Amino acid sequence: MKLIFLGPPGAGKGTLAVRVKELLKTPHISTGVIFRDAIAAKSPLGLKVKAVIDAGKLVDDETTIALVKERLSQADAQAGYILDGFPRTIAQAEALETFSVVDKVVNFDISNDGAIERLSGRRVCRKCGFNFHTIFNKPKKEGVCDFCGGEVYVREDDKPSAVTKRLEVYRVQTEPLIDFYCKKGLLVDIDASPLVDEILVGFKKALRI
Repeated sequence: MKLIFLGPPGAGKGTLAVRVKELLKTPHISTGVIFRDAIAAKSPLGLKVKAVIDAGKLVDDETTIALVKERLSQADAQAGYILDGFPRTIAQAEALETFSVVDKVVNFDISNDGAIERLSGRRVCRKCGFNFHTIFNKPKKEGVCDFCGGEVYVREDDKPSAVTKRLEVYRVQTEPLIDFYCKKGLLVDIDASPLVDEILVGFKKALRI
């Protein structure tokens, strides 16, 4: 099954994708990971991405599309995939249609207040990157990772003012994709406000898995 996950920051797309990846035995493909892998491989596109990121700029549509196309051509993505973070714009969605046919687009719906609560409560281990939460998943010892003993801290982009800005960007730039895919009959709405186990139940029911 070839899926796109849509939803604002804080909707839990990445967390659920890990669960769905195991359920469907299909790769979870995020643009962030694609960028990091391309940079690590020092491919021509990877070197281009590194130069853009090092300059503090956003990777342009043309480069992003080329990297996604390259990733989807790999053997493990032929039977299915979960795209997370792509497409972000109508232009990217239209480009995707030229090299892959998507089965469903899952829109994880959550209010701004819900997203802010989720993200502003997130805490990340500086050493191993594990995510904790002040409400849903506290570390056993405040400020210390349960797994590696690293420092657990608040990312700058998880502070309420930064989260509000990220949501504004999403609503303007990416939310039009909801209408785009709705008109094509591909959109499935999922309530992303409950805990992940409940969201997964709703996901399986909606996609009849």
